[in-house]
Amino acid sequence: MQGSKPMVTGRCQCGAIRYEATGEPAYSAICHCSDCRASAGAPMVGWALFPEDAVTITGDPVRYQSSDNATRHFCGTCGTGLFYTNPVVFPGAIDIQSATLDDAAALPPEGHVQMADAVPWMATAHELPKYDRYPDGP
Repeated sequence: MQGSKPMVTGRCQCGAIRYEATGEPAYSAICHCSDCRASAGAPMVGWALFPEDAVTITGDPVRYQSSDNATRHFCGTCGTGLFYTNPVVFPGAIDIQSATLDDAAALPPEGHVQMADAVPWMATAHELPKYDRYPDGP
């Protein structure tokens, strides 16, 4: 359809919460801040920032105010982290965890942010051995 805006869809692991976002994100990045690491239990988290009115959410995410202005939204059933809002830093916008997209390749990251907080070994992580699946034995 000519003139239509691109759309991405996603969900939590169990499917209780689904979303769709239309248009292009303001950015797609990998965040290394200590808050994202603590929230996800991972060394970094991918995000794509959309205007709030471009995102439709089906289901009722649980909200956790992780700092004065920041709220993290996740599935109360399976625990999947989904969204981040901060009206001071990102007024009128919602960050979507890009790993929850139905097509995880749809919004590749354009850069890394909050590198001041990155775990020290991240600088050489790309040098580690790579396996298609778990390697055999110890």
